[in-house]
Amino acid sequence: ASSFARMFVQVCLYFYCKCLWRCLKFVVRKLTGRCELQRICYNTKPGAARTMKIEASLKGSKSKRLQTSVSVHPDAIEKTIEDIMELKRINPDINPQLGVSLQACLLQIVGYRNLIAEVEKLRREPYDSENLQHEEMLLKLWKCLKPDSPLKARISKQWCEIGFQGDDPKTDFRGMGLLGLYNLVYFAEWDTEIAQQVLSDSLQPKYSQFSKAEWEKKKFDKAIGYSFAIVGINITDLAYNLLVSGALKTHFYNVAPEAPTLTHFQQTFC
Repeated sequence: ASSFARMFVQVCLYFYCKCLWRCLKFVVRKLTGRCELQRICYNTKPGAARTMKIEASLKGSKSKRLQTSVSVHPDAIEKTIEDIMELKRINPDINPQLGVSLQACLLQIVGYRNLIAEVEKLRREPYDSENLQHEEMLLKLWKCLKPDSPLKARISKQWCEIGFQGDDPKTDFRGMGLLGLYNLVYFAEWDTEIAQQVLSDSLQPKYSQFSKAEWEKKKFDKAIGYSFAIVGINITDLAYNLLVSGALKTHFYNVAPEAPTLTHFQQTFC
């Protein structure tokens, strides 16, 4: 009985707060002559703060049209903005900047959803050794990381030198699929010098900070040293989970003036 009473009170409180919030929005609109979307765009600087507020406002709207505006096709954004302006009775000629601001926010919101779909598609695509494009990417990874050491054979223990577990890297991509390979190749190609240095450190940790005695005392040799490729795939897994959970929204809404792309995701991985 007590649990039912608690639940009943919580439900009543929820509806009370919801009604109170709608009443407050109504009063503020009457006093300022601006709807919530206008107030956000005029009072908040461009970037994550503005886009997150716009997204919350649209999702929390009682209008189904506004709720679904965050999931429209990118090509329909311009028409969606016109519909929002009409629904909110906002004259675009008097408020030209509002349409521009809303469009930028919607591009980011819709773009983030589409990026999740693109990343998920790559994650689900398994590495196929019969696919020439997959094989070329894998060989490119080797050439970028070990330009002075030719690969003697496609199936080779040499792959362990860049942190794969066996003589055929394809088995290590099972968890993250092509996404793991895409990120490793991007890092090795986009920031080759740093990637080669990280690989070197993974195989031969730097001793410069400590004397030999200190090193042996702290047993850092057991704590440092890792498989470059495997750790890279694990970091891809981390970046993927941050993306899907929405934790990367703030970052992407700040760095991408419009829709965040796969390149933004790969740079975040790097």
